[in-house]
Amino acid sequence: MSAADQDTFAEEGDGMEEQGDSADDDEGVDMEEEEGADGETKVYVPGIEPLQPGERLEMDQSAYRMYHECQTGAPCLSFDILKDNNGDGREDFPLSMLLCAGTQADKAMANRLLIMRMHNLHGTEKAKKEEDEESSEESSEEEDEDEGASKKPLMELAMMPHFGAINRVRVTRRSEQTLAAVWSEKGQVEIFDLRPQLEAVHSSAAMKTFMQQQKEATALFSFSGHMTEGYAIDWSPLVPGRLVSGDCKKNIHMWEPQEGGASWRIDQRPFSSHSKSVEDLQWSPTEATVFASCSVDCSIRVWDIRAPPNSMLAANEAHASDINVISWNRTEPFLLSGGDDGLLKVWDLRQFKTGRPVATFKQHGAPITSVEWSPADPGVFAASGADDVVSQWDLSVESCDTKVQSCDTKVQSCDTKVQDLHGLPPQLLFLHQGQSDIKEIHWHPQVPGVLVSTALSGFNVFRTISV
Repeated sequence: MSAADQDTFAEEGDGMEEQGDSADDDEGVDMEEEEGADGETKVYVPGIEPLQPGERLEMDQSAYRMYHECQTGAPCLSFDILKDNNGDGREDFPLSMLLCAGTQADKAMANRLLIMRMHNLHGTEKAKKEEDEESSEESSEEEDEDEGASKKPLMELAMMPHFGAINRVRVTRRSEQTLAAVWSEKGQVEIFDLRPQLEAVHSSAAMKTFMQQQKEATALFSFSGHMTEGYAIDWSPLVPGRLVSGDCKKNIHMWEPQEGGASWRIDQRPFSSHSKSVEDLQWSPTEATVFASCSVDCSIRVWDIRAPPNSMLAANEAHASDINVISWNRTEPFLLSGGDDGLLKVWDLRQFKTGRPVATFKQHGAPITSVEWSPADPGVFAASGADDVVSQWDLSVESCDTKVQSCDTKVQSCDTKVQDLHGLPPQLLFLHQGQSDIKEIHWHPQVPGVLVSTALSGFNVFRTISV
């Protein structure tokens, strides 16, 4: 089944509405089945064997529990997922979610900071069959048509003009506020209160008022002390409103929230042990004063804000080239890193001083652009690369070379055991394709197994059969 059968979103007028079938047959490609010379289908594994002339990829919908696409006009190369009030651990369809994203348009004046509310997101045919198996009732053709109409995905979009391309956006909740921290090409880090946009995407009346009053986004607070642009930024998960930001000149600044919720005290003494651009930052999920950083100088450093300006732990040659992204495991003392060398490395902070990772994976054929541990399973993580692939991994699967944990989990993708495919590590769960120039991925913190990815070609929202 091709992606032409999938639901897609596209921009229309002032909002986002469901659009018809996609014209691309190669969207949403995972470890797909490819038809060989004998007419039989076979599994296509990126990087193992190139496509031959005349061969094409088709999405195997049975490999997904859910799959949707959307576009926002200008590409959003960074986004974050906002927690909603619908509860944690929800898996029943239809699903809904809130995203905050920033555009990178061709012209500075054309950029937007936006809130997306996606809802009425239903599962694929596989998920539908599983639901049908649980129910013995049969529906008529007329009922099926009505059901199809009711399953159209919907999205509300509230956009605020923002001068300058947005490099990275991260969101947090502080008391009754929902805040977005934005790194932009202006060389400033800005904080925005998202309340007007959130009200707009939940109420047609509020949306009408929002559209009438729409003007350039006004920051609640901004900081120009970096003196250059940057990409690294992260909110503390333990201290509401605490922030850390890093720039392309190697400096890191810590932000401390002040009473009133509209200002921050920023330490003018930067954390400055890196020698080149700081690419990513991550707060510890268990220690309120500790964060990690990675850099173009090939190092990963761990800092304690009580002892500036030097890091307390460092792996100086963690990768052979630029380290682009890191992710801190929420329950285990592990850091995950991805670099320009295409490598994914898992670091045990208890052994960090040795400078040796506990696991290294080479599956992507281009620089790693995003990594993130699953919030639902401490052994699972996802990564994206400039090779247009999103990979899913499970460290609980044991191999001869890598022993992080052990269990009897079977690794499958598209009903094909990964262990049976030559050259693939057993920890590899799934390979998802179909987007061009993937920049960032995030697991949904409240909906287990759901991944959202953004690329030049738009957003994918999906859940595979593997997680």
